[in-house]
Amino acid sequence: MSMNATTQHRIGTHDEWLKERLQLLEDEKELTRRSDELARRRQALPWVRIDKDYRFNTDEGPASLRDLFCGNSQLLVYHFMFGADFTAGCPSCSSVADGFNGLAIHLAHHDVTLCAVSRAPIGRLQTYKKRMGWSFPWASSFGSDFNLDFQAGCTEEQQQSGTIEYNFAPEDTRPTLTLNAGWAKDLAAGCGVDWPTFRRETPGVSAFVLKDDVVYHTYSAYARGIDGLWGMYQWLDRAPFGRNEENEAGPWYKRHDQY
Repeated sequence: MSMNATTQHRIGTHDEWLKERLQLLEDEKELTRRSDELARRRQALPWVRIDKDYRFNTDEGPASLRDLFCGNSQLLVYHFMFGADFTAGCPSCSSVADGFNGLAIHLAHHDVTLCAVSRAPIGRLQTYKKRMGWSFPWASSFGSDFNLDFQAGCTEEQQQSGTIEYNFAPEDTRPTLTLNAGWAKDLAAGCGVDWPTFRRETPGVSAFVLKDDVVYHTYSAYARGIDGLWGMYQWLDRAPFGRNEENEAGPWYKRHDQY
């Protein structure tokens, strides 16, 4: 994607820059303090016991939710948009997941397992994982209610009736299903499905803890709530032109092997 070279911007002296930079620094520090406080509040949320027997398939074979912890006491699940009918993963989720390889090993040595979970069969996930060059754990919830229960997907019946819950609020995606053209059609086609099928998957992150052999759900976030996990955007927010997406008709990014 090319930048707008004709963009007009203020030109100033170093002293002018430093004065404004120091003012901005105070606001950045306040944002950091606020972020620290939000992190403490996330960790203070009550734990909710998980009694449902969710089943998964992994590279090592069939697994329970407890098995996904891989010996650690904490589990972070990224709800990766890769539906049962998809032939490739969502480009947005793929961009997010590009950072997992480097993070997963550090988290694993801090008592935290990072695992992606998708509804596609395990063989399809393994093929795509090999294509992308990823090594982080990725489990298939094919045939399980896991994604549905954690707001990371819906059935066709729910979609058609408008009874979807996402980001802790009711959502009716029916008005958007007619977008099956242009960038939306291309985005879905790149995953091997049509737009309505693509929209039946949703991204998010959920956290769990294993205490006294019992699994508890501790936190979930969706939509812009997972922005901070998308490393690419954290860098762009510090670049001169920022995200620079105002004039984009659809996603500008691609899977890393398609540039």
